[in-house]
Amino acid sequence: MPVKYRADHIGSFLRPPDLLAARANGTDPSRLRAMEDQYILKALAKQKELGFQIFTDGELRRRNFMSELTDAVDGFDKDDAIARDWDASGEKPKVASVTGVVNRKLKRMHPLTARELPFLKLHSPGDIKVLLPSPTQFPAIAFKRGVTDKVYQDHSALLWDIVEIMKQDMAQLADEGVKYIQVDAPRYSYYLDPKWREWIKREMGQDPEEALDEAIAADNACFDAARRPGVTVAIHLCRGNNRSHWYAEGGYDAVAEKLFGSLRVDRFLLEYDDERAGTFEPLRLVPKDKIVVLGLITTKKAQLEKSDEVVRRIKEAAKYFPLENMTVSPQCGFASTAEGNLLTEDEQWAKLKLVVDTARRVWH
Repeated sequence: MPVKYRADHIGSFLRPPDLLAARANGTDPSRLRAMEDQYILKALAKQKELGFQIFTDGELRRRNFMSELTDAVDGFDKDDAIARDWDASGEKPKVASVTGVVNRKLKRMHPLTARELPFLKLHSPGDIKVLLPSPTQFPAIAFKRGVTDKVYQDHSALLWDIVEIMKQDMAQLADEGVKYIQVDAPRYSYYLDPKWREWIKREMGQDPEEALDEAIAADNACFDAARRPGVTVAIHLCRGNNRSHWYAEGGYDAVAEKLFGSLRVDRFLLEYDDERAGTFEPLRLVPKDKIVVLGLITTKKAQLEKSDEVVRRIKEAAKYFPLENMTVSPQCGFASTAEGNLLTEDEQWAKLKLVVDTARRVWH
């Protein structure tokens, strides 16, 4: 069976400056919605022009890649936050988590993609890809001792309540004809990096290996809820992407056997844009019936990669995993938060063109 979507992308695109300004200035919601519609139509048309066969709205309606969950679910106090060291790419300022703090029992008010999917179904020129945050993202950044533990006994109890919410959405998306459901799961990078494994012990009071097992079980429950004929379920793993920064480093070696062997997905979207991601050798542990999406083109820097070098790296990866079961993409989205990474829209589209051109060159 032919592999679909040889040219892939993570899903988020840079927000146009006037859209960001309109949000910052408190523009009337109906006018803001019209602006979002206009730019989403342009983004869909651009994806088609470049040659993609899978389409997203660029997350242009979101504040960040998690905001559709925190907006759809009652229980997050957005006026409270947890300060934490985030940026490991240079200085290490204390930054507040962007989700807010869980301070009451969570309750799903409406589907996570209620603002996005109806418009996409009307206007997408092809198969729709919908992006959802992994439930594993939230216990580490929305559980505040002295607040959350008055409602949820521990991080695990919060996680499994979010899983139940996510299962509803995953099933609904599959039933509504969405062909590609991607879960964004940067939290797995904690298990690759010794400093974050220590943080799990110290701050969350969990054994890292037990926490990893629970994270896999939680995500699998969500993937199972979406399993339908013709629906691709995927997980995207990265090491941080806020404003071109990063917070974790390390190859997949430490978790490859457990992660690749246990997650019940069709596609692994793997960050491989620089030395922080390690070697391709762990790909030998990916089951041969899976698809590996090589994230070789960086969204963190403006400089455009050389086509020959990208092809060379794909051939290098093929020493460890079958070439026919690989595809190519950027390493992450261009705007994990609305402010976006440190490059221009023209530079963004040039990188996405390189993705399509590379896929055509390698897999014809």
